[in-house]
Amino acid sequence: MTQAGVYGQRLGRGLHVKEAPVLITRSLRSAELAVTEVRNDNPTPDLSGSLPAEDAYLVSLKLRDYPACECWEEGRHVAKEDIRAGATYLYDLKRDPRYVIDKPFHSLFFYLPRSAFGDIARQPSAPRVGELSYAPGVGHDDGIIRHIGATLQQGLHRPDETNQLFVDHMMLALTAHVAQAYGGLKPAAEPNRGGLAPWQVKRACDRLDSDLSGKVALQQLAAELGLSVSHFSRAFRISTGLPPHQWLLQQRVKAAKQLMTVRDLPLSEIAISAGFANQSHFTRVFSQMVGVSPGAWRRETHGGPGDEK
Repeated sequence: MTQAGVYGQRLGRGLHVKEAPVLITRSLRSAELAVTEVRNDNPTPDLSGSLPAEDAYLVSLKLRDYPACECWEEGRHVAKEDIRAGATYLYDLKRDPRYVIDKPFHSLFFYLPRSAFGDIARQPSAPRVGELSYAPGVGHDDGIIRHIGATLQQGLHRPDETNQLFVDHMMLALTAHVAQAYGGLKPAAEPNRGGLAPWQVKRACDRLDSDLSGKVALQQLAAELGLSVSHFSRAFRISTGLPPHQWLLQQRVKAAKQLMTVRDLPLSEIAISAGFANQSHFTRVFSQMVGVSPGAWRRETHGGPGDEK
């Protein structure tokens, strides 16, 4: 069995934290990607533990200032820098990255195996992505990673409400960005700018419609059409106007509207039937997409009680 990567509790142990919520995707053929949130407001001063050596990187978005951070690589002190909230730092797991934990910290860590960059760059004219360019202890002002990190942090806090397509989509976008920003990968000129063939659109949409809970993965959808994940995601958006996870949310709302024509059906049951995790999740998504709560929409559209409870 393949050894688990450096994320979740495995990463948490190295950073001396008990809770390390994680979201995982297998949307690329040869790579398992993950994002882990680590936080400790009252650490016991110590050097972080050695993490398993892997041909992989950790890309970290810092969510809290950390003055005078002492960074170590391969058993040697290599830098002492002030870390600012919002900055991005890179760590090569082959170099045994460690740092002195002597102050409260809060970070997101994206686990990216090197094989993931090979999958992203799998194009006839694309150069191989080798080492990522970084210096120990030197941060980057990366607005894209801040945006993706903030979006995925919401998913980490509500894992039951986070569909796999959303995690796949965001981690794929982050991997492509890291490969381009720090690995020298140039965006390929797309010879085929079109979307999916009509039969492919129908098959993909039928597949998504058959499981509104969103458990199907991007990799599975792409494989059923004989496409790479990145090609499928791009072509699906061109054809439908939405990425797969947003299209699925739209279908959930449409299904919920149909179910709400049955006056005696409680919103809690409608939420589950339409693929939402619970009524709270349903209410939040519906309100964002429609502009009013489900109960208000049912009252205005069909009359009768709104069943807001």
